[in-house]
Amino acid sequence: MTAHTELCPADVAVFEQHRPVLLGVAYRMLGSWWDAEDVLQDAWLRWHGADREAIADPGRWLVTVTTRLALDQLRSARHRRETYPGTWLPEPIPVGIQVGDPAETAQQRDTLSLAALRLMERLTPPERGVYLLRETFELPYEEIADVLGLTETNARQLHRRAADRIGEDRERFSVDGAEHRALVARFLAAAVTGERAALQAMLADEVTLWSDGGGKARAAVNPVVGAPRVARFLAGVSAKNTDIEWLLLEVNGGPAALVRLGMRWSLMTWETDRGRLAAIQLLSNPDKVSALGLFAHDRNSAAQARAALALL
Repeated sequence: MTAHTELCPADVAVFEQHRPVLLGVAYRMLGSWWDAEDVLQDAWLRWHGADREAIADPGRWLVTVTTRLALDQLRSARHRRETYPGTWLPEPIPVGIQVGDPAETAQQRDTLSLAALRLMERLTPPERGVYLLRETFELPYEEIADVLGLTETNARQLHRRAADRIGEDRERFSVDGAEHRALVARFLAAAVTGERAALQAMLADEVTLWSDGGGKARAAVNPVVGAPRVARFLAGVSAKNTDIEWLLLEVNGGPAALVRLGMRWSLMTWETDRGRLAAIQLLSNPDKVSALGLFAHDRNSAAQARAALALL
């Protein structure tokens, strides 16, 4: 039987029905919104050229194809990230975009957070694939092995290795919303004024700050570790920027803030541990921040950001 070359409306509807889940798979695998969209375009072309009458379960077929394409993309992306200027942080999901099933579990939402995506950079591509299919989509090992072309034993081993690599840091994926926001609000207020002692009091002893400027914005080349050093770094940023404002919003299912330092915006997210901030991500690369789709980097940025956030 020859493969179809034309898509009927029903075939298009099937792909569109699964698009949010496929985006969720590709984005979690890659931590890059632009790369995830490229993978989805490739998956669409595969679907267009497939013998769709021979596909018994279109959803599973599309997830399998998307996962394998994302794995191939991830292998090449890892080489690019090794030469990235400074620290590489995941790209946020554009505001208003649906990724995944609206009925996702809390565990599934956790693996969408920027903190989780950063931690998953520790994993090899096969480990990441197995980990996500198991933790996010709760697939049995037999099915994971089939999707990724592994043996069931190998899939189990890779999942165990991935869980060990992520370790206890996974506990910081989930946070109490109200408590977290209150802590963040106090932290941002202190950061704007540059009150170093107040900042340090809210930080865990071994806090780490990751800063991603992508070579296009000022950022720390290496992670800043320890409460005194992180507080000093943030106080220094405040001292160099007298014109600062911040706007709270939700990004990737968790609280975040858009922080304006002079004319440039950055995205800041946090992880908490026993009532203190244990990790801070400061995303200043304008290409990644603009991916949020809230505003353009010009003199009207503040007004545009506030207007867009008011609609959320």
